[in-house]
Amino acid sequence: MKNKLLHTPEGVRDIYGTEYTKKLKLEKVVHKTMKLYGYQDIQTPTFEYFDVFSKEIGTTSSKDLYKFSDQEGNTLVLRPDFTPSVARCAAKYGREDQKTLRFCYQGNTFTNTLSFQGKLKEVTQTGVELIGDGSVEADGEMISLVIESLKNTGLKDFQVSIGEADYFRGICEEVGLDLETEVQLRDYISGKNYFGVQEILKTRNITENHKHIILKINDLFGNHQVLEDARKLVSNTRSLKALERLSELYQVLVTYGVESYVSFDLGMLSKYNYYTGVMFRAYTYGVGDAIVKGGRYDDLLGHFGKSSPAIGFMIVIDDLLNAINRQNIDFSVEEASCLVFYDKESFKTSLYFANQIRKNSIATELIPCEQESFDVTFLESFRHPYIIWFQEDGMKVYVKYKKEIITYLQEEFLELITAGKEGI
Repeated sequence: MKNKLLHTPEGVRDIYGTEYTKKLKLEKVVHKTMKLYGYQDIQTPTFEYFDVFSKEIGTTSSKDLYKFSDQEGNTLVLRPDFTPSVARCAAKYGREDQKTLRFCYQGNTFTNTLSFQGKLKEVTQTGVELIGDGSVEADGEMISLVIESLKNTGLKDFQVSIGEADYFRGICEEVGLDLETEVQLRDYISGKNYFGVQEILKTRNITENHKHIILKINDLFGNHQVLEDARKLVSNTRSLKALERLSELYQVLVTYGVESYVSFDLGMLSKYNYYTGVMFRAYTYGVGDAIVKGGRYDDLLGHFGKSSPAIGFMIVIDDLLNAINRQNIDFSVEEASCLVFYDKESFKTSLYFANQIRKNSIATELIPCEQESFDVTFLESFRHPYIIWFQEDGMKVYVKYKKEIITYLQEEFLELITAGKEGI
């Protein structure tokens, strides 16, 4: 039993040390980019009423939610997704005279997936929601912000794939499929299950031409030229409008200068039913799933009593961190920090000097040590850029990037380290 207490449940893990420092810095870099676009921070509860994520709203399946009851008998869930929570909050607090609302958030989400899928059940997400702007320019801002956020983390090799929910829905209307069949097809197509799609179509009274169109959706991916191929397959108004919207969006992205990072995928569909228009995902090497997911959800706020167009996205920080590590991207988290060794004789001096360094916002650790002499081999085992100890002949500093021990006057070292002249 004691051994079991040392382990975490399936789908969650501990993160600490340098890895956690890097994760926190990633969050900070992305958050700063979002703030530069004018987004304001919002914090929603970790758990909400079950109805906020109900089937009618079109979010996570009930079986994948962590559900529990409060003392009043209400069914509550740990949030699996931020978007419905932010939509609820915007509907509740947004003023009628506010044309647009820009929110950014960061926190953990919880999805009770099957253990054999190998996915984390608790992940950290950071994202934005733009509410009240239904324009194609707003779509462009979202995708540009995704690209800018990823670039600022040092990521270079990534692609944002763009789809349109209404293109597929228009085809389903044209063919005359019922909602249940549409949902089944969407699940198979989004999972690239070509054979599953074929099996469903065999059991439905559908013309060969319409079967060809639905099966062809999986092949509609590539650069903006694929939009013309998609246009040739359909004649219904809804699908054609969706393609026109994507063409306009591409021109906006050209204006932003980010078109080299984007491609189109008309077979992109989502398990979240609340998406109503453009959808997008970002992919990179070293991760088996999209590191960014987003799209337009113009009907979602209506479920909370306030109709308004909206669009947003979220970045899975854990997956982004994996990508950066596996691609060996230089994402340094080493900051100015000092370790001060002391013994009983030098404690008073060491404490005074450590506090002087801390006053300059430099992290400093005090470590008891009875060792009389220090060599470079011993000192290299520590992570700190600077290791300090006091001896009778003065203050000694091991400067890591120089790999040597230097004797400093206290005032001299303070001046150097706070001015950033010692390799920081």
